[in-house]
Amino acid sequence: MALIRRVSSSFPRVVGFGNRALYSLNSPCESLDSPTSSSFVHGIHVFHCPDAVGIVAKLSECIASRGGNILNADVFVPENKSVFHYRSQFLFDPRKWPRMQMDEDFLRISKLFNAWKSVVRVPDQDTKYKIAILASKHDHCLVDLLHQWQRGNLPVEITCVVSNHERAPNTHVMCFLERHGIAYHYLQTYNDNKREGEILELVKNTDFLVLARYMQVLSGDFLKSYGNDIINIHHGLLPSFKGSNPSKQAFNAGVKLIGATAHFVTEELDAGPIIEQMVERVSHRDNLQSFVQKSENLEKQCLTNAIKSYCELRVLPYEKNRTVVF
Repeated sequence: MALIRRVSSSFPRVVGFGNRALYSLNSPCESLDSPTSSSFVHGIHVFHCPDAVGIVAKLSECIASRGGNILNADVFVPENKSVFHYRSQFLFDPRKWPRMQMDEDFLRISKLFNAWKSVVRVPDQDTKYKIAILASKHDHCLVDLLHQWQRGNLPVEITCVVSNHERAPNTHVMCFLERHGIAYHYLQTYNDNKREGEILELVKNTDFLVLARYMQVLSGDFLKSYGNDIINIHHGLLPSFKGSNPSKQAFNAGVKLIGATAHFVTEELDAGPIIEQMVERVSHRDNLQSFVQKSENLEKQCLTNAIKSYCELRVLPYEKNRTVVF
């Protein structure tokens, strides 16, 4: 399955980190001389091409020549591989640099450097990403995503919530969804029928999916049919503590470090490219309740951070099963 379709659908395999592998070019004038007029808007540009001399100079010149101002730029060039990854954030005046002209300018540079991908996103102008959330019985990740969305912290439009767990009409989740006009679809699953065809129909117009502790394995046929990216979250207790109640297993084993991992879904279970990870120490002073609470808090934060990074075009595929996260 392709990762980050808006960024790349066919990134070559690359190996290792170079001496100039990851660095940030922050504008020295950012805090003093950056345009502050309300006429300026924020743009994001992702560029991927064979490595060559002068790429950054050309991209910078393009923005500056249209009156724009680069806020920061990040570059990653793997060691011994002629592959160039780039992401910049900039301010521009859309009256002086219309979006159609911007696309033409960056397309010209793409052709100059034989780029595989050149993607521009203007958050204030572009349509928000449409997502669907799949969840099971556990509410903590689902509730947090809904509240983050309500507060405007997630640049997405939630089209629906799909679950294999039925929720009563007067629950917090159902009241929230009804209040905000978000559809809830209960699809009871069975060992021989995961209702994947029905799920595909419900999510067919979304840009990507989020599994907020959805405790069902999606088949390879589902992944191929859906075609877009799927972000999953799970506790960081795998692979040592599998099966039911892994938190209790880990607590009883006396672990001292817990975590959470957000990753892309692939056909190999819980082995997709990692987007975000978070960890926290636990000790003998934790009881099972505080242990579980810390684990769930990590899952919520980790999933939110992963979605934000994805929407801001910070996550680029790297090698077969890795990511660059600017």
